[in-house]
Order: sequence, then structure tokens, then C-alpha cells
Amino acid sequence: MTTARHLPLSAAVSAVLAALSAGPAAAGTPVSAEPGEVVLVLRSPGDLAPLQTRHGLSLVGRFGARPIFRLKLPAGGDVGAVVDALATEPGVLVAEPNLRRASPESVKNNVWTIGSAQAYAAQWAGAAIGLPRAQAQSSGSGTTVAVLDTGFDLAHPVLAGRMLPGWDFVDGDADPSETAQPTQAGYGHGTHVAGLVAWVAPGARILPLRVLDAEGQGNAWVLAEAMLHAIDPDHNPATADGAQVINLSLTGLQPSQLMRTIDQLVNCSLIAPGDAPDPAVDTSDAGYNGDRQRCAAQGGTVVVAGAGNDGSASLRTWPAAESAYGLLSVAASNAQGRLASFSNSGNWISLAAPGDRVTSAVPGGGYATWSGTSMATPLVAGAAALVRARFPQLPARDLARCLVASGSKLSGGRQLQLDVAAALAQLSADPKRCR
Repeated sequence: MTTARHLPLSAAVSAVLAALSAGPAAAGTPVSAEPGEVVLVLRSPGDLAPLQTRHGLSLVGRFGARPIFRLKLPAGGDVGAVVDALATEPGVLVAEPNLRRASPESVKNNVWTIGSAQAYAAQWAGAAIGLPRAQAQSSGSGTTVAVLDTGFDLAHPVLAGRMLPGWDFVDGDADPSETAQPTQAGYGHGTHVAGLVAWVAPGARILPLRVLDAEGQGNAWVLAEAMLHAIDPDHNPATADGAQVINLSLTGLQPSQLMRTIDQLVNCSLIAPGDAPDPAVDTSDAGYNGDRQRCAAQGGTVVVAGAGNDGSASLRTWPAAESAYGLLSVAASNAQGRLASFSNSGNWISLAAPGDRVTSAVPGGGYATWSGTSMATPLVAGAAALVRARFPQLPARDLARCLVASGSKLSGGRQLQLDVAAALAQLSADPKRCR
């Protein structure tokens, strides 16, 4: 196997992991990987037992019948060395640390200011993305948007009645409610993001999935687990109960082949008939039969991910930077029709959407104005729900292409901004336009 297929740790990532031993991270500080954990994608589940024996690994988790595993090293084990050793083993497609992910607002210690219901209902962002004209054609009814984030105020007036039964993947229970305190970095983030989905697509249902802790931190395994739950909540691929859109208002600084694999499974770009297989993944194992059944019956799920708040034209963040069909990476714009100063930018970003001083729900039934790509991302997710509701047979990859192709250029640059009314108009004129 080549190193590209196995993704052994680079010197840079090894150095980051080594730094974890220097001491605990301060609240809100991003941690790069879970200590003592590795993630494996194997060609066959039968390859696991010999690997466990040779490397002293204990099983922590598995994604259903798929040959994808979360493993714990022995006490004192060197994650970098073990990952590099696993990368040379027969049958190993992916070996990597369990990388961390976080809400970019918690990383930057971004705080919100008090808003109002009036500001929420009539804010500048609507006109900027053609929302009034789009909502005259579609409310998002019949679609589900999964929001993977911190906890949620499930009883908030803008969310009550729209929320499906969710799950807390941090604590492992059926209650994804807000658990953070107002002084903690993750407080209110999930509620704010979900409120923006509801604002754009008031007819859509929201599936609340908690994947980030009270400080807005999480890891790739939990995120991947929640994404697979979002597309098949009852674990029966014969029933169409999954989300049509997944919102990821979170980032990480290292790419993850696990997340790339999950992105492709979610949007059906990996195993759809006629697609060239991803070189790092072999989905011939029977453990992927459920994915094949789901993808044959449905059009896949659009994944929308925030690009990050570093104000950089060169830095890439993940999962937004994954080059998967059906994935949209989102920058933030301001009320002047320009890219927001805090937003990352570059040709790897699909679309911009309003993210500067955007008002939405916060815990306790209130409202707040917040800035970040986390706020721009649910506007695109909600827009995807509007389009999918109007054109329910549109595959995820085509829906994503349409939203990009119909975008309007921001002032002072080449970045395209979401125009959901234009997307609906183009598809109404030619439903096959984006294939």
C-alpha cells in the first residue's frame, strides 16, 4: 500500500500530537487529537483481530457492520508510531488519530450580543440571499436538516414543534439539550445555528445531534457517528427517514480520511453506480450493503460545512476543505456585500453567505446577534432544504452544484454568494441543468 492510501502521520501532525503531552488545554483551546486513540478503515472486518493482537489495541467502537473501527492504545502508547505502523499492514485502508473538531466561534472566543425577535424576523441576510422570493416557492416542507453541534434549547419558540427526536453523542443519551453554562465557550452555539435553519426553511424539520461539548470541542469519530445516524436514524436503509441536509458549523486544522470516507458515504458519491472508487476506500465488503441500498433508493445527503474564522486566504479547515461531491464549504459575508474580514477565503470554498452580525435564537427563549462562518453555514443548509423540497428527486451532488452555479459574485473579489431564489429559478427553467 502507498503512504497516500494509508495516511501515515506527517512530521507536522506528529509534532502537534507530541505537544498534547505538555499539559491540559485551556478552556476553548482546540486539541488536535484524542490521546491514545486511533481510527481504522479496513478492507474486511476479519483483518481487525490480528491487528489488535500485534499492536495491543482494544476496541472502542464500530460503525454498524462497516469495517470502520475506533481503537484504544495501551497505556503510554505512541499514537504517531502506532498509526505509522498500522499504515503498512495488509488490509488497512486508513489509519489515523481520532482528530479533534470544534466550533470556530469557541476557538476564537467569539461572543454574541443581545438581539430581539424583531431583528431575527427581519434581518439584512434575507434580501442578500434572495430569501423572500425563494420562500414564496418553497418552505422546506418534507425535508429534514440535521444540525450537528453543541446542545440545543429544544423548547425555544423558533424551534419548538420543528425538532425531531435527537441524540447526544457526547454523553450517549437521547437528550441533546444545552448543557453548557453561559461562561463556557460552547454555550448557545447549537441553538443559534438551528434557529437560522428554521429562519430560512420554516417548513423543514430539524434533527438535533449533539457532537460538541460545553467548550465547543469534539472529535472526528463522534462527528462521523452522528453523520451516519443523520442519514439513517432507525438503522434501516429501506426506510427513508434520513436527513436531506447536514449542517456542520465546526472546523479542524487537519484533514481526516475518515471524514472524507463518511462524507462520500453520506452523499452517495463513493458507491453510486458509475463513480470511480476513492483510492483510499474499498466498499466491496458486505458491511456497506446498507449504504448501497440507501443510495440506490435515495439521492444522498448534502453536507454543508463552515470554512472557519481565521481571516486567512491560505489556511484550509476541515471538513469544509474535503473535495467530496455534495459537500458545500461556506465563507461569511457582511451587509456591504463583501467577504467578512474574519472569514477564511480561497478557491476551495464553494459559497459565501451572510455571517456578520446575524441574529438567531439562544437558550432561554432569547435572541442574540453573532458573527462567524457558523452563522453563514445554516443559511446555506436551509437554502438546500428549500431547493430539495421543491425538487425532491434532485441528487445531493446536483443540488450542491446548482447552489454554486446560481451564486452571485461578492464585491471586491471572486467569491460567489448564495442566491437561493436564482437556484430555484434556474431549476424551474431546466430541472436537468445541474447534472
